[in-house]
Amino acid sequence: MSTRNNSSRIWLASFVLVMLAAVSQQSIALASQQGSRQDDSAAAHKVLTFYYPWYGVPEGPGGAGTTVHWGRIDAAKKNIEASTNYPTLGAYDSHDPNVIDQHCRWAKQAGIDALIVSWWGHNDYTDRAMGKILDSCQRYGLTACIYYETVPRPQTAETAAQDIVKVLEKYGKHPAHLQVNGKPVVFVYGRTLGELGLPAWLKAVELINKGYQPGVTAIGDRFSQEAGRIFDGLHTYNTAGLLRSLSVDDARAWAAKTYPSWVQLADKAGKISALTVIPGYDDTKIRKPGLAVQRYEGALYRAQWEEAIKAAPHWILVTSFNEWHEGSEIEPSLEYKEQYIELTAKYSTQFKSQKRINTPR
Repeated sequence: MSTRNNSSRIWLASFVLVMLAAVSQQSIALASQQGSRQDDSAAAHKVLTFYYPWYGVPEGPGGAGTTVHWGRIDAAKKNIEASTNYPTLGAYDSHDPNVIDQHCRWAKQAGIDALIVSWWGHNDYTDRAMGKILDSCQRYGLTACIYYETVPRPQTAETAAQDIVKVLEKYGKHPAHLQVNGKPVVFVYGRTLGELGLPAWLKAVELINKGYQPGVTAIGDRFSQEAGRIFDGLHTYNTAGLLRSLSVDDARAWAAKTYPSWVQLADKAGKISALTVIPGYDDTKIRKPGLAVQRYEGALYRAQWEEAIKAAPHWILVTSFNEWHEGSEIEPSLEYKEQYIELTAKYSTQFKSQKRINTPR
């Protein structure tokens, strides 16, 4: 009887331990799944904007000692040679912490989550601003990543991978660096796709993932099945050429047809979908004959936003925050005041109030 009771007790204790272990494993698995869902949700419902840190003035902290990117500046007449419109801040220096802070405040006001920072190489003027931008983003609850603009020579998969691994080693672990599933994000501009070709980019992405732990989330500037097999997400930088000469109604019809097809393409590949909206475009001051897309007093921007929200992408991208040369900026200006900050805030709130069902693999 005593032996039987001892055996029963041993069996019961073993059973309890097995059950506790099973529950523990289920809890760990559930926590892991929940963590994964949280990471996946980081890829959903974000608003990002393309950001240009290439401006400088002679007296500015960028150290250029000259005017950078603005051309001739006539502050009295509110005119900048290479800028379509006139910034509320006037001609500024992209390395000035006060300027970066103001940009982050406006971005936060607009409901923007992340800055996609134009980046032109190690120790380039844009690279030297990146640390300051990340620090400011951290202060204001934003994130940032680079827009990879060009591959250094010799333009090979190996040089691209080495270049990006070096960027990620410098900035990828900054608390304000944009990440998805624990991997820092890098947007890859269409120019670089032309410089290497997609097959070489397949190799480059593989090399980056081998060379930098925990890997990279690469967002390619092309909506195609081939790009969907290579990159972790798809986007397009600028839709101005597609919107050329269109009325607001025609632009809305174009967006209503095109945006869902782009989202479906990315969803089918299990990748991040990122749709682009522009307030307008006008590069006729720097290019001849150039290209101009009317803003229609904000109606063009509203139409694109409304159709983009209906298409339910993971991210919506704004081209741009401050590309003043091409007149695509939403940064406050003499001409538009804070109109486009306010419009962006309105639609960002609408977009982020919706749930995203499909998550990238």
